[in-house]
Amino acid sequence: MRFFGTDGVRGAVGQYPMTAEFALRLAGAVARALLPGGGMVVIGKDTRVSGYMFESALEAGFVSAGVDVRLSGPLPSPGVALLTQELGADLGVVISASHNAYSDNGIKFFKHDGFKLAAEDEARIEGHIDAPAVTLDSTALGQVRRVDDARERYENHCLGTVPEDMSLEGLKIVVDCAHGASYRVAPATLTALGAELVPLGCSPNGRNINDRCGATQPDLLRRTVKAVEADLGIALDGDGDRVIMVDNEGKTLNGDALLLILARARRDAGRLHGPVVGTEISSLALEQALKAEDIAFCRARVGDRQVVNMLRERGGVLGGESSGHVLCLDKSTTGDGMVVALEVLDVMRRNRCSLADLAGRMPRIEQTSFSVPSNGADPLEHPAVSLAVRKARELLGKEGRIVVRRSGTEPVVRVMAEGSDRFRVEQAASGVARALGAQDASA
Repeated sequence: MRFFGTDGVRGAVGQYPMTAEFALRLAGAVARALLPGGGMVVIGKDTRVSGYMFESALEAGFVSAGVDVRLSGPLPSPGVALLTQELGADLGVVISASHNAYSDNGIKFFKHDGFKLAAEDEARIEGHIDAPAVTLDSTALGQVRRVDDARERYENHCLGTVPEDMSLEGLKIVVDCAHGASYRVAPATLTALGAELVPLGCSPNGRNINDRCGATQPDLLRRTVKAVEADLGIALDGDGDRVIMVDNEGKTLNGDALLLILARARRDAGRLHGPVVGTEISSLALEQALKAEDIAFCRARVGDRQVVNMLRERGGVLGGESSGHVLCLDKSTTGDGMVVALEVLDVMRRNRCSLADLAGRMPRIEQTSFSVPSNGADPLEHPAVSLAVRKARELLGKEGRIVVRRSGTEPVVRVMAEGSDRFRVEQAASGVARALGAQDASA
């Protein structure tokens, strides 16, 4: 597709397609393709300065096409999915570039049931994107209202996913909201449960989202947890749909580690249905650990939408990605960092143990990764890259693997290698990365 990637439309603000004019036409295209008779959409956003511009452009595009609009203001992506369902809206729209810097932005969509659009729906939208914007007669225009209790609705939902008697009293928690959409929701939710809170990344100014903080850059969180002698740390990304956690020793638990914790706890409680679903870049350590526990595991293509699709096809409820997109489909329709963190905290409380105790059960596998700038071509079509990948696989043998893929959210190629021997893993990954770099330089 021309515009839709792994998670909606995304790019640098001011560069096509992330312009106000494109957002206006995109709203019109969505209305034509999916809401030809009118309807209602919910629009939410994170804290980027450009969010106001895109919000106004989308609002104008929908209203001019006869679609009613409900504005939530800054709200995590899973909150927009929830609000879409609760208000009976036809679509939810999130203005966010997730973990990217403020200079990027994006637009993604949820269906009426809170799940993301299918690829077929995105293709239908793209089929209308080149048509000029249409403004209906005044009697047919959509109406706009603000949802004043949007944040409270989402907070109540998060609190409703844990037992009524759950208490975090006595726990000192550092929470890093990446100066993003969760900057008010996460502290309020944890405080309501009685935690002693140390907030980080909760002062957005429109330009500091994900800036040396949040789920993709947890160094500050690790240092702070140790410095204030906290029991644990929680880091969310810009739109609140991914989470990583840090134990009291400063050790980071990524999405794979959190999946293992939840899978074991749910299995023991009789709440694990179907297989656990990861992706092609989920670690071998997770696969081995689940196998040792006799818990079924399967891999989907990268992207939380692909994980959701496989979970629904195979009757599962738990899945996710190493990046921290973890899905509990019995609680949320999309990745929800706050809901996942609360479930991990509930496991700690019920087992009367620390996060470090829960985290110490993951097998050790050596892993390394690189991100190489991409010229947009399929990396494996280049003979030198294909040769480097074959050599890497030979070097790693049966106990390791290498994955090379184009990112769906950034103009880079991801290279990930893992295995039992650190030297071989690093040599395999760096060899492929060099081949990719040489290819890009010659393009």
